Amino acid sequence: MAISQKYGRTYHYPFSPGTTSDDRIQHDYWQHIQKIPTLIHTEKLDGENNCLSRNGVFARSHAAPTVSAWTESIRRFWQLVKNDLGDLEIFLENLYAIHSIEYRNLEHHFYVFGIREHDRWLSWEETKFYAAMIGLPTVTELAIVHLPKDQMIFERDTLELTKGRGTFDPYDISNGQPSTIEGIVSRNADAYGVDDFARNVFKYVRKGHVKTNQHWTRSWKRAPLKNEGGTYVDHY
Repeated sequence: MAISQKYGRTYHYPFSPGTTSDDRIQHDYWQHIQKIPTLIHTEKLDGENNCLSRNGVFARSHAAPTVSAWTESIRRFWQLVKNDLGDLEIFLENLYAIHSIEYRNLEHHFYVFGIREHDRWLSWEETKFYAAMIGLPTVTELAIVHLPKDQMIFERDTLELTKGRGTFDPYDISNGQPSTIEGIVSRNADAYGVDDFARNVFKYVRKGHVKTNQHWTRSWKRAPLKNEGGTYVDHY
């Protein structure tokens, strides 16, 4: 039995080209977005979904805490903050190990993208506040959209964001060439219920995103940081 509820499945926008047979598409996304006063577009990162709670550090499964080698430093960090978490569950992208994209401008290995408390996902402002309180950065904000009225303009502007290279200088490990961002995750800036997740969070994934095969863990490499030796989780 799971110790806690794992992160919900994020539905794709209908205009997201990077879907697979396992993905779900929110075909009526527009009617949901019309009810969201402020939408935050954030950069989707190519890492492992980790969760910090008072019960441990979890990967995608919440059946038991993770013990992988690439979570060793975040597990050491967790030892320092676990008694301060209370009922908060901190969800973050773990970029410690290189997956399909190598980021060459990383300042940190761990970026918070959501915080859950009981049956509620905290607002984006609350998320940034608590992340800062425990000393972790949040994923990059790409744009803030207030009450979008025109669907065609919204899709055009969202697609324009996907052409950028993002914050961390991404390279495709399959060919060593510079790549655009992996995608975008859009979320309601306000808090929302866990059961309403699919109506408040959407994603775009670029076409041709390289999928890391199941054997990547056998020869994984640590992602270098822009400035090694600073105040990073690795050094706690």
